[in-house]
Amino acid sequence: MKNFDARSIHPKAQQTLRVRAVRAVIEEGKTHQEVADLLGVARGTVTKWVSLYKKGGYEALKSKKQGRPKGGKLKGWQASAIARIVVDKNPEQLKFPWALWTRELVGDLIYQKYGIRLSVWTVGRYLKRWGFTPQKPLKRAYQRNPRAVEKWLHQEYPKIRYKAKKEHGEIHWCDEMGVRSDHQTGTTWSPKGKTPAVECTGRRYKCNMISSITNKGTLRFMLFEGSFTVEVFLDFLKRLKKSIEHKVFLIADNHPVHKAKRVAKWLESNKDYIEMYFLPPYSPELNPDEYLNNDVKSNAVGRVRARTKREMKDNILYYLRSTQKQPEIVKAYFKARSVRYAA
Repeated sequence: MKNFDARSIHPKAQQTLRVRAVRAVIEEGKTHQEVADLLGVARGTVTKWVSLYKKGGYEALKSKKQGRPKGGKLKGWQASAIARIVVDKNPEQLKFPWALWTRELVGDLIYQKYGIRLSVWTVGRYLKRWGFTPQKPLKRAYQRNPRAVEKWLHQEYPKIRYKAKKEHGEIHWCDEMGVRSDHQTGTTWSPKGKTPAVECTGRRYKCNMISSITNKGTLRFMLFEGSFTVEVFLDFLKRLKKSIEHKVFLIADNHPVHKAKRVAKWLESNKDYIEMYFLPPYSPELNPDEYLNNDVKSNAVGRVRARTKREMKDNILYYLRSTQKQPEIVKAYFKARSVRYAA
């Protein structure tokens, strides 16, 4: 008779089978082979059951709970502690060699603290259960001064806002950027394993832009070629002065051009029209105009393939002019968490 796999039957039936086999050997004096032939199992299986009985009695023959245990191998307090560490600290603070929390690294953290080794799949299930998702981190310069940022958010900017309101002025957020013809962004659907190719020109060319936005939806911009110089910035300031009805409180980063002597001299002679303030060093995430830059790179350049420099410039110009006519789009840039304070 062909033997069958006892594991294929219900756990209760498995338990009954084991007890019958052991009783036949222990109480009735049958050989292991006789019992195996009688029950249709392998002789080694009967030997294993008898061995279990001799070590733990009939209790050892009971069926154990099957399936993945609920809660995994971590206790509740251990899981809570690991989740807090991942939220509050980065791996470098804990002397790990990497800067990002991957499943492998979280697994190493669990092993380091509690001596429990888990597979990356189990760690992934824990992270999902804790409400974590894989995300692209924001870049932040190590030179950034947290105290300067706090001072800006709670002291300096509120003063600027109060002064602008008192003088019936507008707060403009200013920034510059360069866009290249080979900028790539976004994803496209395609059959698995067949990465699509996007046709584009082999030539590389760029276009530069300086802009300012307000939380009321106003957008001012200027395209230029070549490097960002004092002449370019002064040209933008003069155009901005002509296009406004109220005094401008202009906030920008610490680019050397913004702090050039000629710029300071011009601002002094035009202080009734434009006042300039500077963000904390290495803190681009505090500038809402960065979101306009990302928008232009993604939608006017990255997703529309220009074949010439003129075509790329026209695409950017068209996109910016279209955005100027839709204040709600500009207002939406201020909804991001890091710049919500400026809304």
